[in-house]
Amino acid sequence: MLLLTRKIDERIKIITPDGTVITAMVCKVKSDGGVRIGIDAPKNVEIHREEVYNAIQRKAAAAGETC
Repeated sequence: MLLLTRKIDERIKIITPDGTVITAMVCKVKSDGGVRIGIDAPKNVEIHREEVYNAIQRKAAAAGETC
């Protein structure tokens, strides 16, 4: 895992093997410790919170699908 330190309005770029560029930016750091992150990616790139991704995987497994 790569760990990075960023401040508000600072960005990271993720480049996939096919050349797709994904940009993530720290938008806000809340007093409760939460962080608001903005992600700019092409529409064909799926982006999910981990708990949503896990639910999708469980549903697919229950339906007998493989991803």
